[in-house]
Amino acid sequence: MLDLQLIRKDLDGVVRRLAERGFTFDAAAFSALEAERREIQIRTEEMQSRRNSLSKQVGILKGKGEDASAVLTEVGGIGDTLKHSAARLEEIQTHLQDFLLGIPNLPHESVPVGRDESGNVEVRRWGTPRSFDFEVKDHVDVGEPLGLDFATGAKLSGARFTLLRGGIARLHRALAQFMIDTHTIDHGYTECYTPYIVNPDILLGTGQLPKFADDMFRVEKGGGENTVTQYLISTSEITLTNTVRESILDAAQLPIRLTAHSPCFRSEAGAYGRDTRGLIRQHQFDKVEMVQVTTPDASYDALEQMVGHAEAILKKLELPYRVMTLCTGDMGFGSAKTYDLEVWIPAQTTYREISSCSNMEAFQARRMHARFRNAQGKPENVHTLNGSGLAVGRTLVAVLENYQNADGSVTVPAVLRPYMRGQEVLTV
Repeated sequence: MLDLQLIRKDLDGVVRRLAERGFTFDAAAFSALEAERREIQIRTEEMQSRRNSLSKQVGILKGKGEDASAVLTEVGGIGDTLKHSAARLEEIQTHLQDFLLGIPNLPHESVPVGRDESGNVEVRRWGTPRSFDFEVKDHVDVGEPLGLDFATGAKLSGARFTLLRGGIARLHRALAQFMIDTHTIDHGYTECYTPYIVNPDILLGTGQLPKFADDMFRVEKGGGENTVTQYLISTSEITLTNTVRESILDAAQLPIRLTAHSPCFRSEAGAYGRDTRGLIRQHQFDKVEMVQVTTPDASYDALEQMVGHAEAILKKLELPYRVMTLCTGDMGFGSAKTYDLEVWIPAQTTYREISSCSNMEAFQARRMHARFRNAQGKPENVHTLNGSGLAVGRTLVAVLENYQNADGSVTVPAVLRPYMRGQEVLTV
């Protein structure tokens, strides 16, 4: 959520910066709400002052034994008006809150301006795509003989669900374990196991609600007036970040680094017809998430560090990739700056996203009321960051395609073999 005081002080600047990311800020609606809010507050202060003055008059009149009924009547009328004004002011504050919840974050000054992914900027590449001396298969054709079972997944749950069997399931588990071990042992994150079902307020805190309700899987319990609505998480960023909600942290506690391996559930409401084949876009997939909570002055160093942590996984797996800075028009709703890591997918002869690392600055902290005590001892909003370290299913795709062999087998990356009891090859 944006800083309301910033919008009040620099409305034109906010409108301009939001326009850079393709968002039209309704300045007229905001100004109308603000004008009415100010008018009511000024009128309320005047009436409160008048009521205080009249109350003193009542005391004086009664002290003199004179009739104070007319003054008391006026005081009563002011009280009724104040109640009406307070109710209307509460309505306006609710409208302002709802208005703010639908506004995306402001892009950092270093973010390139662009309308869509064509405006993203490549930062660097690592690794050289492998040259094959046989016809390359995609991960579906490679994986199905090895235990990638799309038909049973669809039978159990419908489209975009997949069952993994045997060696493929084991490789998937090995990837997740390797990622968690790397982030906890090498990168200093604390491993967490979080709930997969959360309350609506938790999603409000990290920005999935209200804007992205259609992208979430919802569960309900009870019935009628007693119905309780909760949501399946679309990423453990949601749970990890909200661990600091409604808190005032000591500066010495920061930075906080958390990681978790969890399933993620997404309806993919806006992705109809995209990546319908294979594992690239599923309703249920696994991800190892990284979250950092920092002071504002350290958050952009933390972002670069987090990108490096995600890169380390790809380097250890020896998978070619590139790092992209997302432009203003391609960033996520709550992000101030985002880097995407894209891994080489041989069958598509292109790079595809496998990690997204973002600095949300104070956007989520305002929604969660997450603060720390600064050097002056005053509460100040923390900055929150999140990144995939990595998406496990997409990493499996990259391994199957980059490590495939002519005979249909798949070589197990060297770094994963300790997690596979020394197994070097997946064979049919």
